[in-house]
Amino acid sequence: MPLPFADRLNQVETSAIRELFKLLGKPGIISFAGGFPDSAMFDVDGIRAASNAALEHEPGAALQYGATEGYQPLREQISAFMAGKGAEQVAPEDLIVTTGSQQALDLLGKTLVGPGDKVIVEGPTFLATIQCFRLYGAELISAPIDGDGVQTDALERLIAEHKPKFVYLIPTFGNPSGATLTLERRKKVLELAVKYQTLVIEDDPYGDLYFGAPPPPSLLALSAQVPGSRELLVHCGSLSKVLSPGLRVGWMIAPAELLAKATMCKQFSDAHTSTFAQATAAQYLKAGRMPGTLAKVRAVYAERAQAMGDALRSELGGAIDFVQPQGGLFVWARLTGAGGKPADGNAFAKRAIDEGVAFVPGAPFYCAQPDVATLRLSFATADVAKIREGVARLARAL
Repeated sequence: MPLPFADRLNQVETSAIRELFKLLGKPGIISFAGGFPDSAMFDVDGIRAASNAALEHEPGAALQYGATEGYQPLREQISAFMAGKGAEQVAPEDLIVTTGSQQALDLLGKTLVGPGDKVIVEGPTFLATIQCFRLYGAELISAPIDGDGVQTDALERLIAEHKPKFVYLIPTFGNPSGATLTLERRKKVLELAVKYQTLVIEDDPYGDLYFGAPPPPSLLALSAQVPGSRELLVHCGSLSKVLSPGLRVGWMIAPAELLAKATMCKQFSDAHTSTFAQATAAQYLKAGRMPGTLAKVRAVYAERAQAMGDALRSELGGAIDFVQPQGGLFVWARLTGAGGKPADGNAFAKRAIDEGVAFVPGAPFYCAQPDVATLRLSFATADVAKIREGVARLARAL
């Protein structure tokens, strides 16, 4: 007898990225496929000291059940962390702690999305977002992007036509695009939110990973300049890419009514994010080690991003087109087909695996009309020598 699965599961498929990892058991393979930070970048000593401090100062709170909204000392530290990035208006009560920022997306799906509701996302966007919102029945609308992020003229037309439940954006060093929304476009997005009374979700897991000058302020930080926009804005943040994904500490800043609904749904899900992880994160932020950690991570990733860009230009030449990343973890590229070379990311991925190198084809990152010539390469977990060798293998796969 077949099991009576929910109909909503018919709307989603297994992650193409997770499926790809099944192919990576080949010895000696170089992977540009994952979206992970480099584990060698983890501040193990600092995290150890923070966890010890959590057990020394508040062992009962760190090891006991906690409030669904989050461990109060951590909420206070996150508030201060956000203030340091220009979002000075965020009080601890304005946020809840989530089990990674991905749980925040799930809570948004649970609280806001019903079958048939329209949601605008970037094309391309984070694959888990597509899967999450579709699971709750959303009809996803793709907004075009370029190297400067979402095209706001097109976004306005889509908002006016579809009247979506909300717009979901990764404005800074997007996954997979690497694109960063310009200051002018950020202000336009906030103005559109007010004009059309449309909720905007800002997902910002990569904004601290810049390589040169800092990116423009977050939508949250800019909302003070656009009257009425703060009440129509949700900001999702995370320590996963900058400290440790294993801690599973993220947060959601949102209007009070939405936070209350999300907190209720989180109670049904996991009761609260690990109090021990939260207490550790709170002690880490309190100790003031984050600036030093970020400086080290930025320097390493900047070197690797440059090495990958140089190697791609040298080895693949006109067969590939991309914008040199200024932050984040990814190079988003497009096969040109020049000189009869491959123009299909899926076919190229299979040939690359045979040569001992892996990346993620770009098509799954689109909710509609995928560009099959695209691909995502992560430079985060390979050192410069492996990046050069991996790109040389990509050239052999052409």
